[in-house]
Amino acid sequence: MPEHQNIEYKQSWRDEYLKWICGFANANGGTIFIGEDDNGKVVGLADAKRLLEEIPNKVRDVLGIMVDVNLHTIKQGDYLEIVVEPYPNAISYKGQYHYRSGSTKQELKGVALEKFLLQKKGKRWDSIPIPKVFLNDLKQETFEFFKKRGVRSKRLDENNLTDNNEHLLDNLKLIEDGYLKRAAILLFHPDPEKFVTGAYIKIGYFENKADLIFQDEIHGNLFEQIEKTLDLLFTKYIKAIISYENGINRIETYEYPREAVREALLNAIAHKDYSGLTPIQIRVYKDRIMMWNEGHLPEDWTINKLLEDHSSRPFNPDIANAFFRSGYIESWGRGISKMTELCEAEGLPKPTYLVEGSDFWVVFRKDIYYTEHLQTLGLNDRQVKAVLFAKEKGKITNSDYQTLNDISKRTATTELTELVEKFKILTKTGTSGSSVSYTIVGQ
Repeated sequence: MPEHQNIEYKQSWRDEYLKWICGFANANGGTIFIGEDDNGKVVGLADAKRLLEEIPNKVRDVLGIMVDVNLHTIKQGDYLEIVVEPYPNAISYKGQYHYRSGSTKQELKGVALEKFLLQKKGKRWDSIPIPKVFLNDLKQETFEFFKKRGVRSKRLDENNLTDNNEHLLDNLKLIEDGYLKRAAILLFHPDPEKFVTGAYIKIGYFENKADLIFQDEIHGNLFEQIEKTLDLLFTKYIKAIISYENGINRIETYEYPREAVREALLNAIAHKDYSGLTPIQIRVYKDRIMMWNEGHLPEDWTINKLLEDHSSRPFNPDIANAFFRSGYIESWGRGISKMTELCEAEGLPKPTYLVEGSDFWVVFRKDIYYTEHLQTLGLNDRQVKAVLFAKEKGKITNSDYQTLNDISKRTATTELTELVEKFKILTKTGTSGSSVSYTIVGQ
């Protein structure tokens, strides 16, 4: 069996392997086999009985923990099994903190070490108290905004309108031992970037991945960022289709559901890893919106888990609680489902999600006519190219199809007919010859 998250093989013992034991203890526990090669084949250990006594003592003296060490004797020779339990507190090796991730051991430093130590103490980044920031430094207008929203959404009582700011923060658990927490600064300070680098939002309109046409930055506290960003997106970046009901009442229908985009923005802000230095980024293209934040899924979660019914597990619980009390978000982990329902109700594709390391992307698309979705419907590559051609040019002819794919007229006719009759993506106009063209259904 090859090495993995919970198993490590070593042919002989060296005291530096105490680092591996430290890594297992700080992660999910694991087993180290001494006297086996990298594939788990026993090669024998000459001094196994001596090490059976020495290793537990070294682990206790250097790491301050206990491990089970078992001696096994088989035909191929002796080997040791060191069983390491996960520890609730942080374990150090001579002042260093090691952590088992996948099949490798990592020494934790800097921001990663800070996160690890906070997690072991049962704390989160947004709950850490900050000295030399005072109640009077916070923005009174934001407190008033918060209270009015909370009362309007019935998450706060009418009596809260007269609460003083200190009492309000105390009820929100944003004060600890007389100090304001990081969450309080992000939520209510007029300029949180004095304390948290990258605590703002960038929006850009792109012609393609490389060509930025125009951009904006949104600063201020998190409540201000929410309102300013949504206003800017739906007045400058996202088009509205204007219609009139009964010829009198003006109706604006946006390319994307406002509530779905709002939900994605709130998720990005509530789940952002603010220990990073990079702001939330929103990229707007003519056919899609891509929203990025630096963040992490809960341990052992995947995208599939995120798309299923799941509990609410905010990365920044204190920020999420304030958003809940103000009526911005629900507390039941329904953000993903809500975005999906809103998009499907308007005939748009479901939002898609991408997680790579600490990169978390949410992507909204205007319509279903893009490569990945068309491939899931069963279209071949030539048909996908044809649909995208018709989308861009407004129509496609049999001749266009032949040239685009370098195929015969007969094959072009067959595959265009499939797009009309089988997939019901194109509609045919004209009767014969050059008068025949194909357009996307509904366009």
